[in-house]
Amino acid sequence: MQAEGLSRSLPGTPPVTLVTDVTLAIEPASFVAIVGPSGCGKSSLLYLLGLLDRPNSGHVLFDGKDMNPLSGDRRAHIRLASFGFVFQFHFLLQEFTALENVMLPMQRLGLLNRAQARDKAQSLLQAMGLGAKSGKTPDRLSGGERQRVAIARAIANDPALVLCDEPTGNLDSQNSARVVELFRSLAHDQGRAVICVTHDADVAAAADVQISMLDGRISETSVRTR
Repeated sequence: MQAEGLSRSLPGTPPVTLVTDVTLAIEPASFVAIVGPSGCGKSSLLYLLGLLDRPNSGHVLFDGKDMNPLSGDRRAHIRLASFGFVFQFHFLLQEFTALENVMLPMQRLGLLNRAQARDKAQSLLQAMGLGAKSGKTPDRLSGGERQRVAIARAIANDPALVLCDEPTGNLDSQNSARVVELFRSLAHDQGRAVICVTHDADVAAAADVQISMLDGRISETSVRTR
């Protein structure tokens, strides 16, 4: 994925600037942390990269194709088929089991029948250490378990890109460390690009690339040697 000269502002007097002239490239099999003070544009940039928002100027390219001209429906399909999202709050459906929550994206995409989706969801939960808890609803899971279910759901359709917004914000240090290891495995073992907006210094330190933002701009980029 690439961003070229991305800018985003909200109308007003004066306009509210969220992101200014951001250019970057996200490589496959990399774990990228976006860091910076509150209000610096981290989440706004993530939403632009994840096709959840549109820039006022500049371009987002995925698979070498400009995403800006695409219709809302086409962008939604790309998000479903190629992107996975993990947020600070897990957004699991409370009336569904862990297994059913993970099955949802596969059923929406429609490439697998119900039995295939169920088998894959069970396998993903097993990989997250939750195979024995697939029949439990979210209220019967711990915070760390719920977030791991959310990660399994995010990768259910084999996305090339996983975008995370403060995914450890509600977790204790032990569960945060486990989630970080999952992200590193998604990148290094499975070849996905993982982009994580975070205030957590431990999450940032584990990333391959740290992108620092200030006042809507990239102020520094540092690469960690694996």
